[in-house]
Amino acid sequence: MKKSMLLAAIVVAALSWPADTFAQGWLGKLKDKALEKAKEKVEAKVENAIEGNEVDDSDVQEEVVEEPADDTPDADAQAQKSDFKRGAVVLFEDSFAGEQMGEFPSKWDPVDGSAETASVNGVKYLNGTTDYDRMQPMMKNMQSYLPEVFTLEWDVFISKQGELGQSIIEPEFFDAENNQIGNIEFTWRSDDAGSWLQWSFRKPNSDDDIGGANYDGVARLLKKGQWNHFAVSFNKRALKYYINNVRLINLPNVAAPASLKFFSNGDYKYRGFGNVILAKGGVDLYERNTTDVSAIEKAIQETGMFVTNNILFETGKATLKAESMAEIQKVADFMKKNPGVRFEVQGHTDNQGSDAVNDPLSQQRAESVIKALEGMGCDPFNLRAVGKGSHEPVADNKTEQGRAKNRRVVFVKK
Repeated sequence: MKKSMLLAAIVVAALSWPADTFAQGWLGKLKDKALEKAKEKVEAKVENAIEGNEVDDSDVQEEVVEEPADDTPDADAQAQKSDFKRGAVVLFEDSFAGEQMGEFPSKWDPVDGSAETASVNGVKYLNGTTDYDRMQPMMKNMQSYLPEVFTLEWDVFISKQGELGQSIIEPEFFDAENNQIGNIEFTWRSDDAGSWLQWSFRKPNSDDDIGGANYDGVARLLKKGQWNHFAVSFNKRALKYYINNVRLINLPNVAAPASLKFFSNGDYKYRGFGNVILAKGGVDLYERNTTDVSAIEKAIQETGMFVTNNILFETGKATLKAESMAEIQKVADFMKKNPGVRFEVQGHTDNQGSDAVNDPLSQQRAESVIKALEGMGCDPFNLRAVGKGSHEPVADNKTEQGRAKNRRVVFVKK
């Protein structure tokens, strides 16, 4: 009876490792070594059993499923690893709430495999339906849309304790020529034995890769039978990866991606992702808790004005979008710190539409910004709205990138 249970343990240990999709290069070698080590432990138990030595079930469990060490970081260290901040400008967002159950999610494009809208714990999500599923968000330029500073967030439902199986969710990153330059593989099992991270990224302007693995610090962060929050923050060359707001990967120098895809596989009935948010902006490259001059202060000291493209409005309207408030709050904080400063708030548009429309629209948008600042405690006496329309472009209006730069708000010190 005990020998049969031991042999079954060997089979479970062998099957718990993912398919050889990721068993390439040095990452594959890491898995092979770990698998070999696990096999050696179990084979030793089998040998003891064959020779007549006593082996009980609890002994096998202790060897095959190791409990993580009790090395939870202290409060200060934990706070340092919880520095994620969502970017101010949302570029893509999908909660899947409006999707029809069983249908392919409308904001996604399949690269490999297929998917359907599913639901667990009352939350809809994209669930992979084949052995290997790879999905990309529908963007205007499918091969180049990631800014140099961005954040990416998504949720994963982690299986309940005792459910057998294993699944992978992996964001993959590509350059403008659609060459994969990075990936972060998150693998989980409900018994914690197979919950880990592995990653590999191309270095800037190089064919060399940098990679790593974390087999010990993942399981303790996961909430079983619940939705768990994952995030990536990228700033020019620095990449960070978080699970439930705890940073697990911190790479200071990797190649900048231009697009992304989500890969999934496994044998749980739920092995997809939900609540995806891609945003422009994020944590400063090396954010310091010091009295360094803020970006607004620096701009005003050097140029006498602060220019921002992060204050956004509804198309053709003067209605501020919610993601604009973070930027306006920065200006409000500056004005409260400097109560004597006076600003001319200039609204600028691109050249889409006539002057008869753009001129009053830019004036109304500048007035909306002042109203928001007043609501944040700023004295409206120190603010004056001026609509500039499309008459003072700073970039070529023939391209979308140029028009985006021209749609701006400028705070000119008076």
